[in-house]
Amino acid sequence: MSDYGHELWFGSFITPTARPPQAPVELAQTSERAGLDLVSFQDHPYQSAFQDTWTLMSYVAARTERIRISGNVLSLPLRPPAVLARAAASLDRLTGGRVELGIGAGAFWDGIVAMGGRRLEPAQAVRAVEEAVDVIRGLWATDETGPLRVTGEFYTVNGAKRGPAPAHRIPIRIGAYKPRMLRLTGRIADGWLPSLGFLPEGPASLRAMNEQIDEAASAAGREPAAVSRLLNLSGRFTSGAGGGLFQGTPDDWAEQIADLALQYGVSGFILASDEPADLNLFGREVAPRARELVQSERVT
Repeated sequence: MSDYGHELWFGSFITPTARPPQAPVELAQTSERAGLDLVSFQDHPYQSAFQDTWTLMSYVAARTERIRISGNVLSLPLRPPAVLARAAASLDRLTGGRVELGIGAGAFWDGIVAMGGRRLEPAQAVRAVEEAVDVIRGLWATDETGPLRVTGEFYTVNGAKRGPAPAHRIPIRIGAYKPRMLRLTGRIADGWLPSLGFLPEGPASLRAMNEQIDEAASAAGREPAAVSRLLNLSGRFTSGAGGGLFQGTPDDWAEQIADLALQYGVSGFILASDEPADLNLFGREVAPRARELVQSERVT
């Protein structure tokens, strides 16, 4: 896979820990001061050690000024899409267009069921995500006449009034790894949001997974580049020579990120870390250097 030509951007992936409650808020503020573009939080409503992610996102929005905010990814089985659509649009309006939407089909089904959700088989989960996106976008589409009606297997909206419209076109990104979900991402999503640690062959997995997204996008009449490629990553900063992928100096990280951008089309890089020092290095040193490397390669 080649470079899709998108501008690079960088974010943080913060644990929504409940104790102390201000810790993830302070890390979000650190992310903003470090120059990062986005702060994101995992969403596991069945985890009692975590704060509710949407409540935390709303609070963080009020305590920051510039940085974009997203779930990474929101647990769709426990967040009804019609309510999620209104929540996202409302927060987007309140923040002047700083909300982005990452959604997942659900993974920890025992926890989901314990919270009152429905256990779905893999094929069902894919269909549920597609129906949810229809509901969310339909409620945002205030330029369309008449109430929204979606009759689905998992989500039904019967005459809901549309709106409010978000302040900007909120991108919907899907956390996907298996072929059916990758094809769905290519057909309907604005972005793909996997985690490097879950890729079976590391970065090498991106080539074949990108191809599945691209083929589905083309079959749906879309340009493959319409689907942005993001990547959650983690690692360790060192003062000397590193020992592998994302185990080295900020310059090492920047070179590896540039390679992922140019070889596999990744344009959004999100660091999973609760360490302020890591977030500062990522935003202040890695991000500008990686942008320089990619831009230099693109103009040659």
